[in-house]
Amino acid sequence: MCGIFGYVGSRRASPVLIEGLRQLEYRGYDSAGLAVLDGGLKVVRTAGKIAVLERRLRGERLDGSCGVAHTRWATHGAATERNAHPHTGCRGELAVVHNGIIENHLALRRELQARGHRFQSETDTEVLAHLIEDAYEGRLEQAVMRALARVRGAYGIAVLHREEPNRIVLARCGSPLVIGIGAGEHFAASDVTALIRYTRHVIHLEDGDVAVLEPGRFSITSMSAGAAVDREVETVDWDVDEVARGGYPHYMLKEICEQPESIRNAIRGRIVLEDGIPKLGGLEAVIEQVRRCRHLVIVSCGTSFYAGMVGRYLMEEFTDLTVEVELASEFRYRRLQLGERTMVLAISQSGETADTLAAVREAKRKGALCLGLVNAVGSSIARETHAGVYMHAGPEIGVASTKAFTSELVILTLMALLFGRHRRLSLFEGRRVLEELQRLPELVARVLEQRQQIRELAERFADCEHFLYIGRRFSYPIALEGALKLKEIVYVHAEGYAAGEMKHGPLALIDPSYVCVALCPRNEVQDKTLSNMQEVRARGGRMIALTTEGDPAARELADAVIEVPATLECLSPVLEVVPLQLFAYDLAVLRGRDVDKPRNLAKSVTVE
Repeated sequence: MCGIFGYVGSRRASPVLIEGLRQLEYRGYDSAGLAVLDGGLKVVRTAGKIAVLERRLRGERLDGSCGVAHTRWATHGAATERNAHPHTGCRGELAVVHNGIIENHLALRRELQARGHRFQSETDTEVLAHLIEDAYEGRLEQAVMRALARVRGAYGIAVLHREEPNRIVLARCGSPLVIGIGAGEHFAASDVTALIRYTRHVIHLEDGDVAVLEPGRFSITSMSAGAAVDREVETVDWDVDEVARGGYPHYMLKEICEQPESIRNAIRGRIVLEDGIPKLGGLEAVIEQVRRCRHLVIVSCGTSFYAGMVGRYLMEEFTDLTVEVELASEFRYRRLQLGERTMVLAISQSGETADTLAAVREAKRKGALCLGLVNAVGSSIARETHAGVYMHAGPEIGVASTKAFTSELVILTLMALLFGRHRRLSLFEGRRVLEELQRLPELVARVLEQRQQIRELAERFADCEHFLYIGRRFSYPIALEGALKLKEIVYVHAEGYAAGEMKHGPLALIDPSYVCVALCPRNEVQDKTLSNMQEVRARGGRMIALTTEGDPAARELADAVIEVPATLECLSPVLEVVPLQLFAYDLAVLRGRDVDKPRNLAKSVTVE
């Protein structure tokens, strides 16, 4: 959500800034702008896409080698040019780009206006520009720290001042910022993805850090400690080619098709078959604490919440833990009963999801053991949890999550097996699941071979405006996820329901305009799902059935059938979700949607 990019070095800054913004487009935005120090401070802003900003820049000559840039996703104020970042103070001497929300901006604005400051935008960010301007006495980093001492809220900021022509000041509190280290040049970004074409060496700033970047040096100060600090330099193991589309028309399709490999990466080196147990190095230091726990709370948002729902079934299947799944946005505001026998598992692809991070912090205050499952190495949740596991899914650029979701499912299975083998799960049961896990990449590849069939199915149902996804047990969260994908990228009405709830309301909606997508694999509750399908059919609803290869049970009830290979029921969600991802993707393409950057949504939700 929003993107920051900064550069200081010997190159001409504006082309570097534009390229950096392009790598951040997937985060979602509705305006863009940049500021460059070029014998003074020059600011160019536009509403709309980066291409509009580029066209505006053709009429400008910006030769400076220090600048900051931003893509904005509107919160305070409409998506207009005057609300776009960077923002400046009254004197036009400094420029600020900002991700996050300043909660006390109205009070600060009124105070600054009373002292004569003139505001040009509706944004909370402009308050920062005037505060820093007010505090400036010749050293930008000191002015930034004095201004931020008065701010309440979340921020990642980058600031320039025309009196300090080769310097960028960064600050972070709750919104990610990463420094990229080059030879005689430095970069800043809100996401590692934007840096890897320039450098593999990065530093993740921590909350309360203020950093100063210059061409040949950088420094980091902790505001809380009031002193310089060293932060670990990390080496990114992604390649630029992994971020490129690689010949696919969209990142989303590329990432769907990468799932056999991302699943291999999730299990690589983590299976000890002879002992029937996974090896998760990130949890080894806390395994004795895990053994003492009796209660597990899984907290997450969006697609990761649905992964958590599958995780609950897995944990109940393999362990004796009492398991809850909570939306992170609700968890932190409840009166929580947590303690030393409780684990809280936070799931977040980015590791920066604001609500999930806040839930972790609240759980730690209450004394719970906090674990993380994230994709982004060095992210806030990875650092603030006591222990955790990385997905190793590689960069996921499409806003609608696909390969990260299946990686989450696979690693939740490994975690459930690990916890179970330290409790009541037998060697035989552990081996049986691990052996089948090793087959998953091959089985997912077989599902992807139906690509043409699913495209034809999408063409058949392309004009439909109402979809109802239903499933039971392990298939229920996948019904929710399938419906979410249609909402995210197709913009049609889609609902996911537990199939057993049909008589409690949703059945009233069914008529010939509705398409029911019934997840009906061969398992012990299949007969009950078939009964729900009969109810839909009796009311004139159209039907797509997702079932197990070679199983005829659902064929006579369905208008169309998608088959997935047989596997253990606990692993079936991984196979069931792939055709639903493809179906949503093809419907979106047929309707001309911006698949990778759906309207109103952002990849990384770093504010509440």
